[in-house]
Amino acid sequence: MQLILRRPDDWHLHLRDGAMLQAVLPESARHFARAIVMPNLVPPVVRLADALAYRDRILAALPDDMSFQPLMTLYLTEGTDPDDVERAHASGLVQAVKLYPAGATTNSQSGVRDLGMVRAVLERMAKIGLPLCVHGEVTDPEVDIFDREAVFIDTVLDPLRRRTPGLRVVMEHVTTEEGVAYVTQGGPDLGGTITVH
Repeated sequence: MQLILRRPDDWHLHLRDGAMLQAVLPESARHFARAIVMPNLVPPVVRLADALAYRDRILAALPDDMSFQPLMTLYLTEGTDPDDVERAHASGLVQAVKLYPAGATTNSQSGVRDLGMVRAVLERMAKIGLPLCVHGEVTDPEVDIFDREAVFIDTVLDPLRRRTPGLRVVMEHVTTEEGVAYVTQGGPDLGGTITVH
């Protein structure tokens, strides 16, 4: 038996905005039917209104002869409102919320420094079944770059999951053997993605 995926889904897509959006979107839409769109713009996509506006910009940039469904995400900040997150989920537009540790990657300066500040949001997400997508690395300069994912799992992700039972988590672009082992042994509320380079 042969299975052919003619237009698969992209579960981690950076379309960016402006000229970059115009350049990247047609190529993505040529190959993928849908994509989870990352929210780390400047300014970030933090509220339902931001996600609606960004989705409108994406659809406006889509060539007329192409089809593509952007699956929107929100950028988790220490000021994120749990009620807005619930409204975003109920709208059907927002498929996940993304956790960026502050300073970990491109446009992550608005990310989370203190997980205690987002506890109410995470609890609400667990209650309504909205997944948390995680950029899994610590930003401590004392931690070797090749150990940052494993240290993140031990010191951030595992404690977060223990404190928030039922929270659905996707560990994005897993890069280490430890990360793969954690995801494969993590139970039904934990998944992961691997980015092909």
